[in-house]
Amino acid sequence: MSVDRSTGSTDTTAPGRIVIENCAIATVDARDTEYDSGHVVVAGNRIEAVGAGPAPAGAERVVRRIDGTGHLVTPGLVNTHHHFYQWITRGLAQECDLFDWLVTLYPVWAGIDDEMCYAAAQGSAAALLRSGCTTSTDHAYVFPKDGGDILGAEIRALAELGMRFQPTRGSMDLGASRGGLPPDACVEDTDAALAATAEAIDRWHDASFDAMVRVTAAPCSPFSVTPELLRGAAELARAKGVRLHTHGAETVEEEAFCRERFGMGPTDYLESLGWLGEDVWMAHCIHMDDSDIAKFAATGTGVAHCPSSNARIAAGIARVPDMLAAGVPVGLGVDGAASNESGELGGELRNALLIARLRGGPAALTVRQALRLGTAGGAKVLGREHEIGSLEPGKLADLAMWRVDGVSHSGVVDPVAALVLGAAAPLTLLLVNGREVVEQGHLSRVDEEEIARNVSRAAARLRAK
Repeated sequence: MSVDRSTGSTDTTAPGRIVIENCAIATVDARDTEYDSGHVVVAGNRIEAVGAGPAPAGAERVVRRIDGTGHLVTPGLVNTHHHFYQWITRGLAQECDLFDWLVTLYPVWAGIDDEMCYAAAQGSAAALLRSGCTTSTDHAYVFPKDGGDILGAEIRALAELGMRFQPTRGSMDLGASRGGLPPDACVEDTDAALAATAEAIDRWHDASFDAMVRVTAAPCSPFSVTPELLRGAAELARAKGVRLHTHGAETVEEEAFCRERFGMGPTDYLESLGWLGEDVWMAHCIHMDDSDIAKFAATGTGVAHCPSSNARIAAGIARVPDMLAAGVPVGLGVDGAASNESGELGGELRNALLIARLRGGPAALTVRQALRLGTAGGAKVLGREHEIGSLEPGKLADLAMWRVDGVSHSGVVDPVAALVLGAAAPLTLLLVNGREVVEQGHLSRVDEEEIARNVSRAAARLRAK
């Protein structure tokens, strides 16, 4: 790849342009438009042009021109489920199912604070960015009384790295003494949790087209949250115009809990509390029958599919091909780093395809469907399909440039197959909002070694508690 950093026009009021040429392009638009050799022009924070062949001549104020020979350009990946704080508790509870895993880790997580979560968020975001992810959500739901400003620490960390962020203000109010799974020390009062959620929305949520931060209301799960908190959060979110997120139908144990306590399965239970709709997405959704899938499709409820984490805790294989066939919005998620230690979203493209084929056969999911899950599908799940998730003029300039002509990928006839089926492709360039955040596989705006040191210190401090 060659780069020309000429300054072009001296007009400082016009947006600078980045021109990428001679690259394969997978736009992931509604028609799956692709170019064997094409161009992308970025003006400021928007995509200005995408097409075949060289970029149009005469563009003004070109601040960077990139020869993309040997590369595939795609939309930036979108992560629809994570728990950043878990970055400092990786490697624990290695042979546990979900409930045993949680019971083991809840007492550890009760010791987190905002300083630790700042380091954990930087570590999590660094791994995501280096794997081609430009937008991420995070499900923070543990807020110790003396933990400080945990959500604010995460937002600050991601702003420093340059990632587009959709944090959630999660919550738990159903402790073990009342029949829930988390210890009482990890839960909040219902009214206090709702008030804190409202405060987070008022403080940070940005509804503008190019927002870098949007906030979601996210009570944790049916086995850690009361019906009152779930219902109250739904009412609050809709009053304030934000989205809703929770875990749903993740394990057989959750199914049994809901049937014993509420007399119905997780989907029907959540539906009874107002938790199906186009403004809702749920993580995992592994144990879904035909009726559940039909309800998600009819209401536009989204799914965050987390194939690696699902396998790590042996929760099962989600029926993703059936969901897609029914019209359910589906995106990909890394999930918390304590159940997916790599923390990289790029690898979820491959794992989603392979795991779907284990259940449904060799045609269950194609490479282009896998790429769509990680891009346009995730954008739809987060309610940002008009802004990100595909390479189209007018959309935000969040894009990834992958090298596919190196020793691990040269000779693969299809560049999308090289990306999805091959080894992790080297990331030459990652733009978020038109700004370079990864160059030649390394973070552009922060010191990676300093992040690693901060993470080690935070993890050690948590273990010492």
